[in-house]
Amino acid sequence: MSKIHIDWEGPFSLEKIKAMNGDTDYGVYQAYGKHVIYGNSVLLYIGQANYQTFGKRIPQHEKWGYMCDSNNLEFYVGKLGSNDAVSQVIWQEQIDIAEKLLIFAHTPAYNSSNINSLSGIPFDTTVYNWGNQRSLFPEVSAYRYFATYEDHFDTYRIFTCEE
Repeated sequence: MSKIHIDWEGPFSLEKIKAMNGDTDYGVYQAYGKHVIYGNSVLLYIGQANYQTFGKRIPQHEKWGYMCDSNNLEFYVGKLGSNDAVSQVIWQEQIDIAEKLLIFAHTPAYNSSNINSLSGIPFDTTVYNWGNQRSLFPEVSAYRYFATYEDHFDTYRIFTCEE
């Protein structure tokens, strides 16, 4: 089973994010702000800083300046953790998988990719969100989204009383 643990920190302003350029400033991030339909302080976007630090990747989005009430955007950064040493390749794969699964499960308003796709996500993946995960589910299982009613029929069924 593939378990991905993410430790979330935040909120941070865009200015504070720009300073996050250290050796461990990679992972997944969330953006919160005002949406004209969904209201104030809602999950707007989930992204990844995989090959660039949070400080380089997040400010590259031109959309931040055009959003409603852009001065009040809040960002949360999630860094992957493990008790075992993992290679950089596996670390990057886990960041990619975690981002895809979190987007699929939460459907943020401004994400357009990975909203309807579980492509490349192993069936047995579970993402655990720790710390200040804000609106994210504490646990997201790929199995929950891959499984069909037929997969559960033997396990979950309605019992009736015989007369």
